[in-house]
Amino acid sequence: MSRIGKAPVVFDNTVQVSLTPANEVVVKGAKSSLKIGMKPNVSAKIDGNKVVLTPNDDSKESRAMHGLYRALIQNAVTGVTKGFTKGLELQGVGYRANVAGKKLELSLGFSHPVIFDIPEGIEIKVDKQTSLSITGPSKELVGQVAAKIRSFRPPEPYLGKGVRYTGEQIRRKAGKSAGK
Repeated sequence: MSRIGKAPVVFDNTVQVSLTPANEVVVKGAKSSLKIGMKPNVSAKIDGNKVVLTPNDDSKESRAMHGLYRALIQNAVTGVTKGFTKGLELQGVGYRANVAGKKLELSLGFSHPVIFDIPEGIEIKVDKQTSLSITGPSKELVGQVAAKIRSFRPPEPYLGKGVRYTGEQIRRKAGKSAGK
């Protein structure tokens, strides 16, 4: 049995957790609601203010899914109460970001601005023109949006220009050396 899966997911009274007949766990908070669909080899039970997961058999897949679903439900509970945030920094001359409505406009050294449609449930704030913060209840969606924005201009190893995560260290390479 999974060590992570053995621990129950504890939630407070600001969060509502319910089970559907289709083996889904629905987590509702003040701002948002998240659904976690589960495979039939793991079952969930709500006991007061905690969710307890048990594998239905002792197969390898059931043991793996036991810990996975516990982590997903814990992330959903954390997401609807506190939310998740990921930071991005733009490094380079003329690199800047701007939010207009539900669109993020990025100037990343191309001949055209890069327009990114902000998905539902995600909030993007531009602190300065060169730093972004992506916030939302779903850890998966926040990470996916941050990775997509970073993929428009990943940091390059020679000058360090590009979009990087806040606090990310870029391994720099030495450029060409002069001939003898």
